[in-house]
Amino acid sequence: MTTFPTETGAREFSFTDEDFRSLASLARSEFGLSLAESKKPLVYSRLARRLRSRQLSRFQDYMSLLKAPGEEDERLELISALTTNVTSFFREKHHFETLKQQLVPELRDQKRIRLWSAGCSSGQEPYSLAMTLMAELPDNAVRNLRILATDIDPVIVRKARTATYPQEDLQSIPPQLRERFTTKTTVQDGQFEIALEARELITFGELNLMETWPFQGPFDAILCRNVAIYFDQDTQQVLWQRFADKLRVGGYLFIGHSERVSGPALELLSTAGVTTYRRIKGPEAALAN
Repeated sequence: MTTFPTETGAREFSFTDEDFRSLASLARSEFGLSLAESKKPLVYSRLARRLRSRQLSRFQDYMSLLKAPGEEDERLELISALTTNVTSFFREKHHFETLKQQLVPELRDQKRIRLWSAGCSSGQEPYSLAMTLMAELPDNAVRNLRILATDIDPVIVRKARTATYPQEDLQSIPPQLRERFTTKTTVQDGQFEIALEARELITFGELNLMETWPFQGPFDAILCRNVAIYFDQDTQQVLWQRFADKLRVGGYLFIGHSERVSGPALELLSTAGVTTYRRIKGPEAALAN
């Protein structure tokens, strides 16, 4: 079991309550993250390696560094350290069953199909989407399909673009999809890669969900799973509303197993299954490619 430093134990770096509050304030204003006081030992543990990397001895100096011009990359290192990229192919399988059974029939004759993996991590989620829809939709519908995949962490987005994974990850891909959409990589032993036909449907990009979204929608489905858990309730409610505004009427929002939509977005979204919501009314987002 992992343990974290205690408040009374000897520390390698100076880390005062004021340092923690300053970090928490920055994390909230820049990224929407909510860091309770109880997270102080975890924050120390996660960020200590950043201080070592930057050859600093105090968190006060690290805070000054984060605020300095030209340190955008370090601010992204901060968000990467404070969040956890845990994912797998076809995670929370009930969402993919909903896609197949409820959404796919609506998409078969649709001229434009758009999905968004918001918080795509290392890519397993959008590739699972691509495999599912390509297997279920006729060729004419697949030609109209595009998947947007975004994450705040540029390192994890670069990994997602490679579409290359360790062999043990194959077990979570259904056999019929595994056979069609994966192949052994010739670059590295013990790895496999996602087939080009699935990769070509996905556009990866870096995006901070707290900032302006440079696209209009509307989307047929948005997956934002196990991302909002890092935000406080007010920030979550703003995010749910923004997602609802980007869905077409009838479109689906899939969230994480410990998350629940709350606030004004419930005027536009109704429950449609386990951690699944559907846009029920209201003006749709402006149509864009």
